[in-house]
Amino acid sequence: MLPRSPPHLLPWRSLVLLFLALAVSSNGVSATAKAKAKAPAAPPKPAGFGYKLVSLVQRPNGGGLVGCLQVKRRSSTYGPDIPRLRLFVKHETKDRVRVQITDAEKQRWEVPYDLLPREPSPPLGPATAGGAPFTAGEYPGQDLVFTYGRDPFWFAVHRKSTRQTLFNTSRAPLVFKDQYLEVSTRLPGDAALYGLGENTQPGGIKLRPNDPYTLYTTDASAINLNTDLYGSHPVYVDLRNIGGRGVAHAVLLLNSNGMDVFYTGTSLTYKVIGGLLDFYFFAGPTPLAVVDQYTAMIGRPAPMPYWAFGFHQCRWGYHNLSVVEDVVENYRSAQIPLDVIWNDDDHMDARKDFTLSPVNYPRPKLLAFLNKIHARGMKYIVLIDPGINVNSTYGVYQRGMDRDIFIKLDGQPYLAQVWPGPVYFPDFINPNGASWWIDEVRRFHELVPVDGLWIDMNEASNFCTGKCTIPTTHRCPDPTSKEPWLCCLDCKNITNTRWDEPPYKINASGKSARLGYNTIATSAVHYNGILEYNAHSLYGFSQAIATHKGLQSIQGKRPFILTRSTFVGSGAYAAHWTGDNKGTWEDLRYSISTMLNFGIFGMPMVGSDICGFYPASPPPLEELCSRWIELGAFYPFSRDHANFASPRQELYQWQSVARSARNALGMRYRMLPYLYTLNYQAHLTGAPVARPLFFSFPDFAPCYGVSRQFLLGAGVMVSPVLEQGASSVDAVFPPGTWYNLFDTSKAVVSTGSGAAVRLPAPLNEVNVHVHQGTVLPLQRGGTISRDARATPFTLVVAFPLGAEDADAEGAVYVDDDERPAMVLAEGQATYARFHAAVRGGREVTVLSDVALGSYSMHKGLVIEKITVLGLHGAGKDLAIQVDGADDATAVATSSPYFAAADAAQVLRQGEEEDAVEGEKRGVTMEVGGLALPLGKSFTMTWNMHIEA
Repeated sequence: MLPRSPPHLLPWRSLVLLFLALAVSSNGVSATAKAKAKAPAAPPKPAGFGYKLVSLVQRPNGGGLVGCLQVKRRSSTYGPDIPRLRLFVKHETKDRVRVQITDAEKQRWEVPYDLLPREPSPPLGPATAGGAPFTAGEYPGQDLVFTYGRDPFWFAVHRKSTRQTLFNTSRAPLVFKDQYLEVSTRLPGDAALYGLGENTQPGGIKLRPNDPYTLYTTDASAINLNTDLYGSHPVYVDLRNIGGRGVAHAVLLLNSNGMDVFYTGTSLTYKVIGGLLDFYFFAGPTPLAVVDQYTAMIGRPAPMPYWAFGFHQCRWGYHNLSVVEDVVENYRSAQIPLDVIWNDDDHMDARKDFTLSPVNYPRPKLLAFLNKIHARGMKYIVLIDPGINVNSTYGVYQRGMDRDIFIKLDGQPYLAQVWPGPVYFPDFINPNGASWWIDEVRRFHELVPVDGLWIDMNEASNFCTGKCTIPTTHRCPDPTSKEPWLCCLDCKNITNTRWDEPPYKINASGKSARLGYNTIATSAVHYNGILEYNAHSLYGFSQAIATHKGLQSIQGKRPFILTRSTFVGSGAYAAHWTGDNKGTWEDLRYSISTMLNFGIFGMPMVGSDICGFYPASPPPLEELCSRWIELGAFYPFSRDHANFASPRQELYQWQSVARSARNALGMRYRMLPYLYTLNYQAHLTGAPVARPLFFSFPDFAPCYGVSRQFLLGAGVMVSPVLEQGASSVDAVFPPGTWYNLFDTSKAVVSTGSGAAVRLPAPLNEVNVHVHQGTVLPLQRGGTISRDARATPFTLVVAFPLGAEDADAEGAVYVDDDERPAMVLAEGQATYARFHAAVRGGREVTVLSDVALGSYSMHKGLVIEKITVLGLHGAGKDLAIQVDGADDATAVATSSPYFAAADAAQVLRQGEEEDAVEGEKRGVTMEVGGLALPLGKSFTMTWNMHIEA
């Protein structure tokens, strides 16, 4: 297998040495050594003995509490204790409390406020002592209460309304050393936890006791399970079912240093190798409220352009422009939707950033191609890596050297190796580094008018480890090498600093590897003396911010950026894909949990490489790819991408996959207005586009661990086939009626027992259901989003099956998606809310309430059909009012009609599918022939007629 990035496994020579060492240890050890091996291990020395609270004051004007902690007894494990600590507690909002613990005497590293803006904590020093002594045992806010103990010091946070404890550190002593911080909390055994990523979790979205959770950004491909991967998100959501009601809260430890988090099921322990303890507690109590509160603090998700929700195609191995042209035309011929074509590093000159290959991607031909696809409404995106080739003839490098913007070691730019060979890494924390990058983005955009940028390898990835020099005895890179990911620099490990060899070893790269393993040495320094040891996990985050500024300043449009490495707050600038996965059924399943986690992390625009990036051996491909596009068509970010060593896997390669793609992507393109509205809601409130079932059904405990299904928004559920050879799928349905979107005459009625329902799922079909109470906006669809978004709308109104009295709600947001801001503005956006009601099983009302309708009126957007699900009988006596006028205005250019579909096929929990009389079980009915302006409020009423 040829990797996209260096494989994070032991090298072959190391494996040989390990094998020999094991052989010697089992066959050649002395009797004394064997005897020692059998002796019981001495109990580990405690890392610390805790602190006591010696003073506590309340700052005036709602400034919070400030206290002083003093170490109780010194310990030398992992270094000396910091003798005095500063405690700061503040209720920053009604539903958020911050608890910060740091050195009382010296400023310690924390996430820079210019990268992640937030309320500042008080400065250190005597000024913090101002205020009145605080002697109460509790410090209440509006929703949350902070409590504490003095000797030993511990703290807890509980809900004011119910006294439910959310976090309690009294189980173990607080430990605070220069390079080792430890704190633990008690947990009830029935709490369901989610988050603490990025990692590939084989057990599903719900955290499993005793699985490793390490946070430190590494280029360890997503095929490595339970391993710290590309992102660091030290936040978790805690969901508890109390008396049948689901109640959620979240905890963020804002710290960019490496950490291990140990979860036992009844406790959670943080072991952090630097920085400070800066906890934020979010009260919830619903999962949606949690992400609203969380993203209000870390930054709302970036608005995405409409076309970003179309389908994307990439491959590492489009070696010349003619291949890309063929791919685009093949998609068009196959009538498979395609909005965006991507280039990996194939477009570059010798894999150097911001360049074009004069042979394979000559600029005149590339510009002609872009003119052609842009005229169709398609977009083009390319990859850039952060490593800048050390090459005196390379203008990007020369300008970087002139501005002195590279990360340094021992006073010189830190030398690493990535795809172009020897590289230096720009320092995006350095204001000059960020402005240099913005300028290079501008220069490249003048060369090639790309529609977005893909920033990869930004953990940062390095093929080498340690301090390196360019060799004098061999070429590096070797142009004849078939393994360009192998280190060819002359390197030596750095072992003489406490940063490269810290006293506590986190489980980095899943094997307690050296912190600088295949990345920047941790003793390297950024701008203003900032250590890589502290800032490592911020690298991709800081690059995303600079790239976002660059694109927005050039185009004046809403940027699209895809990043691999992420941190708390990255979602405010970029989308994410889940990295280098593999073409296996296991990876297909894992993709759902990772996607759902990133919605929790505030990065709702996320997806996995459809069909898999690395090839499997032997490749299952056709059936797998068919099932993967059925799932991937409903990822928020939907892209097919493959390694150059993989067999070709574009969706038109097989007739069966093309059929699945047309079916699944056809529905996606009909649902684009819904997905785009979810994008708007995510930008306003943080609400994920793809959500775990418990987001809409927190009281339904059977869904807490569901990791094979997911919701899009509040009421559309995707239940894909994830097993080879399967022709059905067992799906969990929360309570209520669920209608199959591909055939709305088919319904599932769930009593909420939690028992799975077996659904038919032939090879080219995927189960997508809409829940009762939903008004779903659809359009006719198409093969390019620009065309699809101009087609008439259908509103799907889902009532409970056989409803007598029920309501349904929905909304749609449309705008000029080139504006950087996603806000309502006259002439630039329209937001329409829909409400439907049935009373007495007969009287039906569907109405809209429109805000700023002029944009939709200008675009000529209309609603042509209302599809109503779940009611008995046929419609009659239609009346329509538009903006208060009678129906003449609305129907002047239309011919309304009622139509009823066949009887519903109802599937109930524990039953096989059976067809029944529609009047007994409900029907699909539509009001068609309409031409209702989307930009005007309307009211429609009619009666349901049931024949005797």
